Amino acid sequence: MTKGMEEQGMKILVTATNYSQYCQAGKRILEQAGCEIVENPNGRPYKTSELKEIVGDMDGVIVGVDTWNEEIFQSAPKLKCLARFGVGVDNIDLNAAKKYGVIVCNSPGINSSAVAEQAVALLFSLMRQVPQLNQAVRRGEWTRPMFHELKTRTVGFLGFGAIAREFAGRLKGFHPNLIAYDKYPNRDEAKRLGVQMLSLNEVLRKSDIISIHLPAFEETKHLICKENIQKMKTGVFLINTARGSIVNEKDVAEAMKEGKIRGFGTDVFEKEPIDISEKLFQFENYIVTPHVSAETYENCETTSIVTAKALISVFEGKEPDHRLV
Repeated sequence: MTKGMEEQGMKILVTATNYSQYCQAGKRILEQAGCEIVENPNGRPYKTSELKEIVGDMDGVIVGVDTWNEEIFQSAPKLKCLARFGVGVDNIDLNAAKKYGVIVCNSPGINSSAVAEQAVALLFSLMRQVPQLNQAVRRGEWTRPMFHELKTRTVGFLGFGAIAREFAGRLKGFHPNLIAYDKYPNRDEAKRLGVQMLSLNEVLRKSDIISIHLPAFEETKHLICKENIQKMKTGVFLINTARGSIVNEKDVAEAMKEGKIRGFGTDVFEKEPIDISEKLFQFENYIVTPHVSAETYENCETTSIVTAKALISVFEGKEPDHRLV
Protein backbone atom coordinates (compact mmCIF):
# COMPACT_ATOMS: atom_id res chain seq x y z
CA MET A 1 0.00 0.00 0.00
CA THR A 2 1.37 3.39 -0.96
CA LYS A 3 1.48 6.27 1.51
CA GLY A 4 -0.85 8.30 -0.71
CA MET A 5 -3.44 5.57 -0.70
CA GLU A 6 -3.27 5.19 3.08
CA GLU A 7 -3.81 8.90 3.53
CA GLN A 8 -6.81 8.92 1.20
CA GLY A 9 -8.57 5.96 2.84
CA MET A 10 -10.20 4.52 -0.27
CA LYS A 11 -13.90 3.87 -0.01
CA ILE A 12 -15.25 0.66 -1.56
CA LEU A 13 -18.86 -0.14 -2.39
CA VAL A 14 -19.72 -3.83 -2.63
CA THR A 15 -22.95 -4.38 -4.57
CA ALA A 16 -22.57 -8.17 -4.60
CA THR A 17 -24.62 -9.62 -1.75
CA ASN A 18 -23.55 -11.48 1.44
CA TYR A 19 -20.01 -10.12 1.23
CA SER A 20 -19.15 -10.28 4.94
CA GLN A 21 -20.66 -13.74 5.25
CA TYR A 22 -18.88 -15.48 2.38
CA CYS A 23 -16.02 -13.22 1.27
CA GLN A 24 -13.89 -12.81 4.36
CA ALA A 25 -10.62 -13.45 2.50
CA GLY A 26 -11.12 -10.57 0.10
CA LYS A 27 -12.56 -8.31 2.77
CA ARG A 28 -9.45 -8.78 4.92
CA ILE A 29 -7.22 -7.74 2.02
CA LEU A 30 -9.16 -4.50 1.59
CA GLU A 31 -9.31 -3.77 5.31
CA GLN A 32 -5.59 -4.38 5.73
CA ALA A 33 -5.04 -1.88 2.91
CA GLY A 34 -6.96 0.72 4.90
CA CYS A 35 -10.08 0.70 2.75
CA GLU A 36 -13.53 1.55 4.08
CA ILE A 37 -16.09 -0.99 2.87
CA VAL A 38 -19.76 -0.23 2.30
CA GLU A 39 -21.81 -3.39 1.79
CA ASN A 40 -25.09 -4.00 0.02
CA PRO A 41 -27.72 -4.56 2.77
CA ASN A 42 -30.61 -5.33 0.42
CA GLY A 43 -30.06 -8.99 -0.48
CA ARG A 44 -30.74 -8.01 -4.10
CA PRO A 45 -29.13 -5.88 -6.82
CA TYR A 46 -29.22 -2.12 -6.33
CA LYS A 47 -31.69 -0.08 -8.36
CA THR A 48 -30.34 2.79 -10.44
CA SER A 49 -31.89 5.36 -8.13
CA GLU A 50 -30.25 3.71 -5.11
CA LEU A 51 -26.82 3.62 -6.73
CA LYS A 52 -27.01 7.28 -7.72
CA GLU A 53 -27.53 8.19 -4.06
CA ILE A 54 -24.46 6.38 -2.74
CA VAL A 55 -21.75 6.33 -5.44
CA GLY A 56 -20.72 9.96 -5.15
CA ASP A 57 -17.84 9.38 -2.74
CA MET A 58 -16.85 5.86 -3.80
CA ASP A 59 -13.34 5.18 -5.12
CA GLY A 60 -14.00 1.61 -6.21
CA VAL A 61 -16.80 -0.92 -6.53
CA ILE A 62 -17.05 -4.69 -6.38
CA VAL A 63 -19.93 -5.15 -8.78
CA GLY A 64 -22.65 -7.78 -8.66
CA VAL A 65 -25.38 -7.79 -11.33
CA ASP A 66 -26.52 -4.18 -10.91
CA THR A 67 -26.73 -1.99 -14.02
CA TRP A 68 -23.84 0.46 -14.45
CA ASN A 69 -24.58 3.00 -17.17
CA GLU A 70 -23.61 6.59 -18.00
CA GLU A 71 -26.19 7.92 -15.57
CA ILE A 72 -24.38 6.17 -12.72
CA PHE A 73 -20.89 7.16 -13.86
CA GLN A 74 -21.99 10.80 -13.98
CA SER A 75 -22.88 10.51 -10.30
CA ALA A 76 -19.49 9.03 -9.30
CA PRO A 77 -16.75 11.64 -9.82
CA LYS A 78 -14.22 9.82 -7.59
CA LEU A 79 -14.74 6.39 -9.10
CA LYS A 80 -11.54 4.75 -10.34
CA CYS A 81 -12.36 1.07 -10.83
CA LEU A 82 -15.17 -1.47 -11.12
CA ALA A 83 -14.16 -5.04 -10.25
CA ARG A 84 -16.87 -7.41 -11.48
CA PHE A 85 -17.63 -10.23 -9.04
CA GLY A 86 -17.91 -12.72 -11.90
CA VAL A 87 -17.27 -12.95 -15.61
CA GLY A 88 -20.11 -11.35 -17.57
CA VAL A 89 -20.05 -7.57 -17.87
CA ASP A 90 -23.23 -7.07 -19.91
CA ASN A 91 -24.56 -5.06 -16.95
CA ILE A 92 -21.71 -2.54 -17.34
CA ASP A 93 -21.58 0.03 -20.13
CA LEU A 94 -17.90 -0.34 -21.01
CA ASN A 95 -17.93 2.61 -23.39
CA ALA A 96 -19.33 4.87 -20.68
CA ALA A 97 -16.77 3.56 -18.21
CA LYS A 98 -13.97 4.41 -20.63
CA LYS A 99 -15.46 7.86 -21.25
CA TYR A 100 -15.39 8.63 -17.53
CA GLY A 101 -11.95 7.12 -16.99
CA VAL A 102 -13.15 4.15 -14.94
CA ILE A 103 -11.13 0.95 -15.21
CA VAL A 104 -13.23 -2.24 -15.45
CA CYS A 105 -11.94 -5.70 -14.53
CA ASN A 106 -13.68 -9.06 -14.30
CA SER A 107 -12.90 -12.46 -12.79
CA PRO A 108 -12.75 -15.01 -15.62
CA GLY A 109 -12.50 -18.75 -15.15
CA ILE A 110 -13.12 -18.82 -11.42
CA ASN A 111 -16.81 -19.75 -11.35
CA SER A 112 -16.61 -22.33 -14.16
CA SER A 113 -16.79 -25.35 -11.87
CA ALA A 114 -19.66 -23.95 -9.83
CA VAL A 115 -21.80 -23.03 -12.84
CA ALA A 116 -21.08 -26.35 -14.56
CA GLU A 117 -22.36 -28.21 -11.48
CA GLN A 118 -25.58 -26.19 -11.57
CA ALA A 119 -26.01 -27.09 -15.23
CA VAL A 120 -25.65 -30.76 -14.31
CA ALA A 121 -28.26 -30.34 -11.58
CA LEU A 122 -30.71 -28.72 -14.00
CA LEU A 123 -30.10 -31.40 -16.63
CA PHE A 124 -30.99 -34.28 -14.32
CA SER A 125 -33.87 -32.37 -12.77
CA LEU A 126 -35.32 -32.09 -16.27
CA MET A 127 -34.52 -35.57 -17.54
CA ARG A 128 -35.59 -37.39 -14.37
CA GLN A 129 -38.37 -34.98 -13.34
CA VAL A 130 -36.90 -34.79 -9.84
CA PRO A 131 -38.79 -31.68 -8.63
CA GLN A 132 -42.14 -32.89 -9.98
CA LEU A 133 -41.80 -36.43 -8.61
CA ASN A 134 -40.71 -35.14 -5.22
CA GLN A 135 -43.88 -33.07 -5.00
CA ALA A 136 -46.05 -35.92 -6.32
CA VAL A 137 -44.80 -38.36 -3.67
CA ARG A 138 -45.42 -35.76 -0.98
CA ARG A 139 -49.02 -35.57 -2.21
CA GLY A 140 -49.34 -39.33 -1.76
CA GLU A 141 -49.11 -40.09 -5.47
CA TRP A 142 -47.08 -42.95 -6.90
CA THR A 143 -46.56 -42.06 -10.56
CA ARG A 144 -44.11 -44.15 -12.60
CA PRO A 145 -42.83 -42.16 -15.62
CA MET A 146 -40.29 -43.58 -18.05
CA PHE A 147 -36.96 -41.91 -18.87
CA HIS A 148 -34.19 -42.03 -21.42
CA GLU A 149 -30.68 -42.77 -20.22
CA LEU A 150 -28.12 -40.10 -20.94
CA LYS A 151 -25.91 -42.57 -22.83
CA THR A 152 -28.51 -42.59 -25.62
CA ARG A 153 -28.82 -38.79 -25.83
CA THR A 154 -26.97 -36.05 -27.70
CA VAL A 155 -26.04 -33.03 -25.61
CA GLY A 156 -25.34 -29.85 -27.56
CA PHE A 157 -23.46 -26.85 -26.17
CA LEU A 158 -24.12 -23.38 -27.53
CA GLY A 159 -20.80 -21.80 -26.68
CA PHE A 160 -17.80 -23.89 -25.70
CA GLY A 161 -15.90 -21.74 -23.24
CA ALA A 162 -14.65 -22.66 -19.78
CA ILE A 163 -18.05 -23.45 -18.25
CA ALA A 164 -19.21 -25.59 -21.17
CA ARG A 165 -15.94 -27.52 -21.07
CA GLU A 166 -16.32 -28.13 -17.33
CA PHE A 167 -19.87 -29.34 -18.00
CA ALA A 168 -18.72 -31.64 -20.79
CA GLY A 169 -16.06 -33.13 -18.55
CA ARG A 170 -18.63 -33.93 -15.88
CA LEU A 171 -20.93 -35.58 -18.42
CA LYS A 172 -18.30 -37.84 -19.99
CA GLY A 173 -18.85 -40.56 -17.40
CA PHE A 174 -22.50 -40.84 -18.48
CA HIS A 175 -21.37 -41.47 -22.09
CA PRO A 176 -23.69 -39.17 -24.08
CA ASN A 177 -22.85 -37.94 -27.57
CA LEU A 178 -21.39 -34.45 -27.12
CA ILE A 179 -21.52 -31.73 -29.79
CA ALA A 180 -20.93 -27.99 -29.62
CA TYR A 181 -21.05 -24.71 -31.50
CA ASP A 182 -18.66 -21.85 -30.83
CA LYS A 183 -17.82 -18.84 -32.99
CA TYR A 184 -14.15 -19.29 -32.11
CA PRO A 185 -13.86 -23.04 -31.44
CA ASN A 186 -11.11 -24.48 -29.27
CA ARG A 187 -10.60 -27.67 -31.22
CA ASP A 188 -7.84 -29.02 -28.99
CA GLU A 189 -10.14 -28.90 -25.95
CA ALA A 190 -12.99 -30.36 -27.98
CA LYS A 191 -10.80 -33.29 -29.00
CA ARG A 192 -9.64 -33.82 -25.42
CA LEU A 193 -13.23 -33.96 -24.18
CA GLY A 194 -14.61 -35.98 -27.08
CA VAL A 195 -16.81 -33.15 -28.31
CA GLN A 196 -17.60 -32.69 -32.00
CA MET A 197 -17.61 -29.05 -33.14
CA LEU A 198 -20.46 -28.27 -35.53
CA SER A 199 -22.34 -25.31 -36.94
CA LEU A 200 -25.06 -23.58 -34.94
CA ASN A 201 -27.81 -25.04 -37.09
CA GLU A 202 -26.39 -28.56 -36.78
CA VAL A 203 -26.27 -28.34 -32.99
CA LEU A 204 -29.84 -27.02 -32.90
CA ARG A 205 -31.02 -29.79 -35.20
CA LYS A 206 -29.19 -32.78 -33.70
CA SER A 207 -29.37 -32.19 -29.93
CA ASP A 208 -31.74 -33.89 -27.48
CA ILE A 209 -30.49 -31.51 -24.78
CA ILE A 210 -29.23 -27.98 -25.50
CA SER A 211 -27.19 -26.14 -22.90
CA ILE A 212 -26.53 -22.42 -23.37
CA HIS A 213 -23.06 -21.04 -22.54
CA LEU A 214 -22.87 -17.88 -24.67
CA PRO A 215 -22.03 -14.33 -23.60
CA ALA A 216 -24.71 -11.65 -23.70
CA PHE A 217 -24.01 -9.65 -26.83
CA GLU A 218 -26.36 -7.96 -29.26
CA GLU A 219 -25.83 -10.84 -31.69
CA THR A 220 -26.83 -13.44 -29.07
CA LYS A 221 -29.92 -11.60 -27.80
CA HIS A 222 -32.97 -13.84 -28.26
CA LEU A 223 -30.91 -16.44 -30.12
CA ILE A 224 -33.36 -18.96 -28.70
CA CYS A 225 -36.41 -17.69 -30.55
CA LYS A 226 -39.29 -19.12 -32.54
CA GLU A 227 -37.22 -19.45 -35.71
CA ASN A 228 -34.39 -21.38 -34.06
CA ILE A 229 -36.71 -23.41 -31.85
CA GLN A 230 -38.34 -24.75 -35.01
CA LYS A 231 -34.95 -26.17 -36.02
CA MET A 232 -34.76 -28.23 -32.82
CA LYS A 233 -35.98 -31.77 -32.23
CA THR A 234 -39.47 -32.15 -30.86
CA GLY A 235 -39.11 -32.98 -27.17
CA VAL A 236 -35.79 -31.18 -26.69
CA PHE A 237 -34.64 -30.16 -23.21
CA LEU A 238 -33.23 -26.64 -22.85
CA ILE A 239 -30.80 -25.45 -20.13
CA ASN A 240 -29.58 -21.90 -19.54
CA THR A 241 -26.89 -20.96 -17.01
CA ALA A 242 -25.51 -18.12 -19.15
CA ARG A 243 -27.63 -14.97 -19.53
CA GLY A 244 -31.41 -14.52 -19.61
CA SER A 245 -31.31 -12.20 -22.62
CA ILE A 246 -30.25 -15.09 -24.89
CA VAL A 247 -33.70 -16.71 -24.53
CA ASN A 248 -36.97 -15.25 -25.78
CA GLU A 249 -39.08 -16.50 -22.88
CA LYS A 250 -42.41 -15.91 -24.66
CA ASP A 251 -41.32 -18.05 -27.61
CA VAL A 252 -40.10 -20.79 -25.26
CA ALA A 253 -43.41 -20.72 -23.39
CA GLU A 254 -45.27 -21.19 -26.66
CA ALA A 255 -42.95 -24.05 -27.66
CA MET A 256 -43.51 -25.75 -24.30
CA LYS A 257 -47.26 -25.40 -24.71
CA GLU A 258 -47.00 -27.09 -28.10
CA GLY A 259 -44.69 -29.83 -26.77
CA LYS A 260 -41.79 -28.78 -28.99
CA ILE A 261 -39.68 -28.11 -25.88
CA ARG A 262 -40.14 -30.86 -23.30
CA GLY A 263 -38.54 -28.96 -20.45
CA PHE A 264 -36.65 -25.77 -19.70
CA GLY A 265 -34.23 -25.49 -16.80
CA THR A 266 -32.76 -22.07 -16.11
CA ASP A 267 -30.86 -20.09 -13.51
CA VAL A 268 -31.13 -16.79 -15.40
CA PHE A 269 -34.02 -14.70 -16.66
CA GLU A 270 -34.81 -11.88 -19.07
CA LYS A 271 -35.83 -9.76 -16.09
CA GLU A 272 -34.50 -10.21 -12.57
CA PRO A 273 -36.02 -10.43 -10.02
CA ILE A 274 -38.61 -12.50 -11.85
CA ASP A 275 -42.33 -11.97 -12.35
CA ILE A 276 -44.16 -15.18 -11.48
CA SER A 277 -47.13 -14.12 -13.60
CA GLU A 278 -45.05 -14.88 -16.71
CA LYS A 279 -46.47 -17.69 -18.88
CA LEU A 280 -43.56 -20.07 -18.30
CA PHE A 281 -44.56 -20.53 -14.67
CA GLN A 282 -47.67 -22.45 -15.68
CA PHE A 283 -45.49 -25.42 -16.70
CA GLU A 284 -44.28 -28.00 -14.16
CA ASN A 285 -41.38 -28.81 -16.47
CA TYR A 286 -40.09 -25.24 -16.16
CA ILE A 287 -37.37 -25.80 -13.54
CA VAL A 288 -35.93 -22.57 -12.14
CA THR A 289 -33.32 -21.44 -9.63
CA PRO A 290 -32.72 -17.80 -8.58
CA HIS A 291 -29.40 -17.03 -10.33
CA VAL A 292 -27.38 -19.08 -7.84
CA SER A 293 -25.05 -21.03 -10.13
CA ALA A 294 -21.94 -19.27 -8.86
CA GLU A 295 -23.00 -19.22 -5.21
CA THR A 296 -20.46 -21.63 -3.78
CA TYR A 297 -18.13 -21.08 -0.83
CA GLU A 298 -15.13 -21.83 -3.03
CA ASN A 299 -16.06 -19.44 -5.82
CA CYS A 300 -16.94 -16.60 -3.44
CA GLU A 301 -13.67 -16.87 -1.55
CA THR A 302 -11.46 -16.95 -4.66
CA THR A 303 -13.37 -14.23 -6.48
CA SER A 304 -13.29 -12.00 -3.41
CA ILE A 305 -9.50 -12.20 -3.43
CA VAL A 306 -9.21 -11.48 -7.16
CA THR A 307 -11.53 -8.46 -7.02
CA ALA A 308 -9.85 -7.03 -3.92
CA LYS A 309 -6.40 -7.30 -5.51
CA ALA A 310 -7.68 -5.68 -8.72
CA LEU A 311 -8.95 -2.64 -6.83
CA ILE A 312 -5.76 -2.24 -4.82
CA SER A 313 -3.65 -2.49 -7.98
CA VAL A 314 -5.61 0.37 -9.53
CA PHE A 315 -5.38 2.48 -6.36
CA GLU A 316 -1.60 1.97 -6.32
CA GLY A 317 -1.26 2.98 -9.96
CA LYS A 318 -0.51 -0.55 -11.16
CA GLU A 319 -2.06 -2.50 -14.01
CA PRO A 320 -4.76 -4.86 -12.65
CA ASP A 321 -5.30 -8.40 -13.84
CA HIS A 322 -8.19 -9.07 -16.23
CA ARG A 323 -8.63 -5.45 -17.26
CA LEU A 324 -11.30 -4.91 -19.90
CA VAL A 325 -11.15 -1.11 -20.28
